[in-house]
Amino acid sequence: MTGHLFVKAARGWIGTPYVHQASVRGAGCDCLGLIRGVWREVIGPEPEEVPPYTMDWSEPQGDEALMRASLRHMHRKALSDDAPGDILLFRMRDGAVAKHLGLQARTGQGASFVHAYTGHGVIESPLSLPWRRRVAARFAFPREMN
Repeated sequence: MTGHLFVKAARGWIGTPYVHQASVRGAGCDCLGLIRGVWREVIGPEPEEVPPYTMDWSEPQGDEALMRASLRHMHRKALSDDAPGDILLFRMRDGAVAKHLGLQARTGQGASFVHAYTGHGVIESPLSLPWRRRVAARFAFPREMN
């Protein structure tokens, strides 16, 4: 399966407003909702129901809930093994839990990723050095498709 299917699906969400806990293309989503929506469009039904979550995730407790869920359902890759369609999990501050997701759209010079960002909605951003420094893990979607 090519990562370009995931990139095309993610780019179809660009312009969707940011809405916490939502996952409806064109109506609203957050970063997890974007990845969930791309999963549904390309692979099929989501692998598990997502429980309600706060905007701080489990930060006060230091709980890596998003990392654990990613490890359950996707294939972890080396940070340097970048490919279009990879899921990027970001740690927004040193020592904080990893709680932001994006989908790599382009690699190499001009690398970019699609993500839902508070105040901006779904956008494609350059994967600049400040963003690259925050990548805590890289994943590939499972190979199975409906």
